[in-house]
Amino acid sequence: MTTTAASEKIGFIGLGLMGHGIAKNIVDKGYALTFLGRKNRAPAEDLLGRGAKEAATSRDVAVASDIVFICVTGSREVESIIRGPGGLKEGLKKGSVVVDCSTSDPTSTVALAAELKALGVDYVDAPLSRTPKEAWEGTLDAMVGASDAVFARLKPVLDTWAGRIVHIGDTGDGHRMKLLNNFISLGYAAIYSEALALAEKVGISPPRFDSVIRNGRMDCGFYQTFMRWTLEGDRDAHKFTIANAFKDLTYLESMAGSAGIANPLGNATKNAFAGAFVAGPDQYVPMLATHIGKVNGVDLTPTKDGKR
Repeated sequence: MTTTAASEKIGFIGLGLMGHGIAKNIVDKGYALTFLGRKNRAPAEDLLGRGAKEAATSRDVAVASDIVFICVTGSREVESIIRGPGGLKEGLKKGSVVVDCSTSDPTSTVALAAELKALGVDYVDAPLSRTPKEAWEGTLDAMVGASDAVFARLKPVLDTWAGRIVHIGDTGDGHRMKLLNNFISLGYAAIYSEALALAEKVGISPPRFDSVIRNGRMDCGFYQTFMRWTLEGDRDAHKFTIANAFKDLTYLESMAGSAGIANPLGNATKNAFAGAFVAGPDQYVPMLATHIGKVNGVDLTPTKDGKR
């Protein structure tokens, strides 16, 4: 870390499954960190123990920071944090940077960037890929939308929590690429789920199905993570909620509509998650297989010691 980089004061809002690990790595790597606390006190107490400071409002985070990271559910929450009473806009200084690590609607992202630009504040989208495990380890993927100069300023801070950083383009491109990334991954999830249901229906059990796919050409890291629920009952294998998946596919649908492109596979994937969302929004993505099985009269509940 250079002396210039070390002088940057960092703010953080959103100490959820991903945010806690990111914030932990920022403060552990030597940056002064001010965070917004939340009802779940465990992440806040952990960061306080590492030397970070707690703020009462988003405005207070802005006042104390040169660069503010936001890591929340989506655009609705981001807009409230920036524009709402006691929000970031009330405390941001000229020359500050706000970085949205959420998976947000690119239309909202571009609008917020223009709004903050008028105040002399840069707005960057840097959505994430991978899981809370990599967030804690500091090895997340990030796809960043920013100007070259702002990206160069942010890079040392991003390096504290990301193992792979791609400067994908200007502001808005990070969120556009993230929606495309999630379209592919969630499309895989829908295909795996339907394939597992059909396999069980025709007499091929999940372990037998897996014996062919695993280590073959159709295998990949996402497949292996996804299958840990059905094969092992590992609830925490991929802690990305069905609610967030459905939200991201809704954003994808909007982006495709704005671009004037037919997106039938995206809509089919969204519809698969829509039913699961109604049934259990707080479940995680690999549990889609159980839902798709149930809809089709197939029991894909994970087994334990040979029993469901």
